[in-house]
Amino acid sequence: MRRTPAPRPLPPAEDQAARFARQREADRTATAEDYVELIADLLRADGEARAVDIARRMGVSQATVTATIGRLQRDGLVETKPYRGLFLTDAGRDMAQAAKARHELVVRFLIAVGLDAETAEQDAEGIEHHASEAALQAFERFLAARKAGG
Repeated sequence: MRRTPAPRPLPPAEDQAARFARQREADRTATAEDYVELIADLLRADGEARAVDIARRMGVSQATVTATIGRLQRDGLVETKPYRGLFLTDAGRDMAQAAKARHELVVRFLIAVGLDAETAEQDAEGIEHHASEAALQAFERFLAARKAGG
């Protein structure tokens, strides 16, 4: 007969509130990171990043892209030039590079623990924004140990 494990007690309210606050902040940051990462990819691949291309690749309306780009401009991550599309500021480029590196680390880790590449890519889209720095460092150590061990 299988026994159901005893439920774990709730953590202290302050600790639980801090966890939820970190997740809400990660949710807010995720959109900005996804946009600047895609803008960087479009600039690299096509030489330009246009709102219509972002909308198509994100699967959202152009109105959504326009509103988000406005927020990214206010946050100092993106600049627009008339008739020339979107460009990243230095801060936007830094954010895009960090997001890309985190994404690639999470994908490598998920593949190393047995996920297929397609599923790893899909799952990394959510995990990359919510994994703590400690978790990302643990992923790095795991991958390094695996590489050293064979």
